[in-house]
Amino acid sequence: MANLKKSQKSNKKVTVSVTHPLVLQLTQFLSSHLMSNQHVLLALSGGLDSSVLLHLLTAVKQVIPFELHAFHVHHGLSKNADTWAEFCQAQCLLVKVPLQINRVNVDKNAKLGIEAAARQLRYDALLNYQINGTVPDFILTAHHQDDQAETLLLQLFRGAGVKGLSAMATIDTSRRLLRPLLDVSRKSLHAYALQHNIAWCEDESNDDTQYERNFVRHEVMPILEARYVSVKPVLARTAAHLAEANDLLDALAQLDAKKILQKNSLCVQGLSALDQPRVKNLLRWWFSQNQLAMPTSDHLNEIIHQLLNAKSDANIDIQLQHLSLKRYQQRAYLCTEYMAKSFDMVWNGEPHLNLPSGGQLHFRQVLGSGLALKHGMTKLRITKRAGGERFKPDALRPTRTLKHLLQEANIPPWQREHLPLVYWHDNLAFVPSIGVAHELQASKSELGLEITWQDSVIEPQLFI
Repeated sequence: MANLKKSQKSNKKVTVSVTHPLVLQLTQFLSSHLMSNQHVLLALSGGLDSSVLLHLLTAVKQVIPFELHAFHVHHGLSKNADTWAEFCQAQCLLVKVPLQINRVNVDKNAKLGIEAAARQLRYDALLNYQINGTVPDFILTAHHQDDQAETLLLQLFRGAGVKGLSAMATIDTSRRLLRPLLDVSRKSLHAYALQHNIAWCEDESNDDTQYERNFVRHEVMPILEARYVSVKPVLARTAAHLAEANDLLDALAQLDAKKILQKNSLCVQGLSALDQPRVKNLLRWWFSQNQLAMPTSDHLNEIIHQLLNAKSDANIDIQLQHLSLKRYQQRAYLCTEYMAKSFDMVWNGEPHLNLPSGGQLHFRQVLGSGLALKHGMTKLRITKRAGGERFKPDALRPTRTLKHLLQEANIPPWQREHLPLVYWHDNLAFVPSIGVAHELQASKSELGLEITWQDSVIEPQLFI
């Protein structure tokens, strides 16, 4: 292992002590966040930081019970990538921690740069990891105080706002992330590794100052430390202060959102009633809730201008990473771009049915609403709109075109394109957001089949 730290041996028995200050600190941290026997996933790169955290966790497990698994992402960017994966496997075997290795292909020509592209793939893999079919309760990363200080400087150089300058959060609830070492210096981790015979790998790219973070670490930070000895903990503390300020801004955004946010769409009229700083704050919060990176100041100003000032019939479609920002009938939506495809499915009594769009139809028996079960509602057919359908959900009103009903209900055009229609025999029986065909509706005393559509295309989950 050419890149294994030479002073260590990867197969040397590792000693753990439950009384070491770092172990006690981690025990206290996890005790306040974990419930008994929860599943924890460690992001293990094989470097110093995560290797130390792996062995700290094995010590903590002697005090509080939890299930620990490790996860290594093989980026394939280094000639030593296979060696690092083998090293992680060997270290996990030593401490009897299950490890999964996941290979990803990083686009070396990505617009965001190799660093950002690799980080995105790494987090995608971590967040989609499952333990025995279920997601882990928490994902732990080994980011430490030095990382936090570097991140603050990088964000400052990029002109970030409060949210960006708050750097990394100790707890990221929306992504189930815990970063328990943010107030621990790399120097302390290094000393712990030497004291406890912990081996680790050195990534040769960490010395390449072409990468922004490495430039800050090797060129900028030493100059600052020569003048300001405690600059790293001071910067990390500043990030913590900014994180508190950001929490207050998020709380304000949630108060504003309660009035104008419904099903992950914003009322444009309500948005325009706010002053400019609160509009920006609410949009940043909304984007963050939908896992979007923050737009630049100029881009955010342009988004606000289009949302609030464009003509009412203007076709607004702004691409924001994996989602598109659209406006319809004075509401702003964040939606996934989806090419509607034809589909024809049969429901055979399942509690839910997955649709090609990624959405779901949910079925349950209720009294007094839905499709009357007395008709024998079995083998319902679900298909996409073909055009020209006619429907009559109200016995007191004439049969009308489905197109007209959807427009009247203010259903956004992109949602209509992949709307699932439910047929009983050859009769259109149910249309989401419109209702049940009047002749098939269950009366108040009848048992009915209630159908609801969960459309993942325009309603991503919000973490509020």
